[in-house]
Amino acid sequence: MVLDPLWLLLALPVAFALGWLASRLEMRQWVREQRDAPKAYFKGLNLLLNEQQDKAIDAFVEAVQDDPHSADLHFALGNLFRRRGEFERAVRVHQHLLRRGDLSTGERERAQHALAQDFMKAGLFDRAEEAFRALEGTPFDTEARLALLTLHERSRDWRAAAEVAARLEKSGIGSFATRIGHYWCEVAQEADARGDAEGAQAALQRAREVAPTAPRPWLLEGERHLRAGRVAQALQAWDELRARHPGTFPLVAAAYAQAALTAGQRAHAREQLELVYAQQPDTNLLAALRKLDTPEQAAQRLLDHLRQQPALSVAAQVLELPPADWAEDTRPQLQASVARAAQPMQRYRCAACGFEARNYFWQCPGCQGWDTYPPRRIEDL
Repeated sequence: MVLDPLWLLLALPVAFALGWLASRLEMRQWVREQRDAPKAYFKGLNLLLNEQQDKAIDAFVEAVQDDPHSADLHFALGNLFRRRGEFERAVRVHQHLLRRGDLSTGERERAQHALAQDFMKAGLFDRAEEAFRALEGTPFDTEARLALLTLHERSRDWRAAAEVAARLEKSGIGSFATRIGHYWCEVAQEADARGDAEGAQAALQRAREVAPTAPRPWLLEGERHLRAGRVAQALQAWDELRARHPGTFPLVAAAYAQAALTAGQRAHAREQLELVYAQQPDTNLLAALRKLDTPEQAAQRLLDHLRQQPALSVAAQVLELPPADWAEDTRPQLQASVARAAQPMQRYRCAACGFEARNYFWQCPGCQGWDTYPPRRIEDL
């Protein structure tokens, strides 16, 4: 059978018209879907901005059901579940995204990061660590390493924390020297607890190398020497601490004074403590100096400190002295110390938000709540 060319000429316009009509119908359907999806999305967003999270979740769930291929809707729904504390549902949403074969590389990495956050918030630290490690080399690399650093600190895995912090520092986002120094100090303390003196010493050496300006290695060095009975070395380490970090030295001032008495170095220790005390009068330094004073000198030092800085703890110690040792202005100084210490307690505190005020308010200035102030001051509760 031979086809008439005339029929071919007539079939071509018909086929073209049918194709054009099909494309128009498909385009209309696509436009309708795209128009409906943003409406559902913006409805959920509007509810979320109005802090109606339950209704927002319902709106996003409906939107995801209508458009299961929209990754943005899944991300919005998963993040909302996480904010609501529904971590299991958030995990399911983000795992569903990762199982999709049509997801782009960027969206897959974003879903992996969201999943790691879900595990982190849920307290599943092992799974969170695994999820964050999967993000190495991605645009989320820095955020993942910072999260891993937090995880290692929580689990007290100090060596792993030091390694991650060192890699973060090499990446150029900032200095982590101080934190790494603390990590090695923690390693030293754990080694000491196990009786591993060599390991503790090596860890402290690493801490000094990483953070040369940090005070904690010198403080721990003195404590280790003192526990081992090496009093002279302890004093030497703490003298180094005093020279480098006089502001931190009061933390070991009492132990320093006691070690000096044991080593027969009362005069030297008193001289060094006096130098630091002259720069920054401190109750810890005061207590250390009183260990090295005679009873008369200790009483006078206490009164002098009270005159310069009316502290409540010093006032309590002055009250333990015999009245014969009091100076003429001791009583006013005691009154000033007690009055200053009592000021923070003579306030009303909101039971809803904790806002404190000297005057009683029926409506809290902090949270705007009514009748949230107990009618009793803090000192009376």
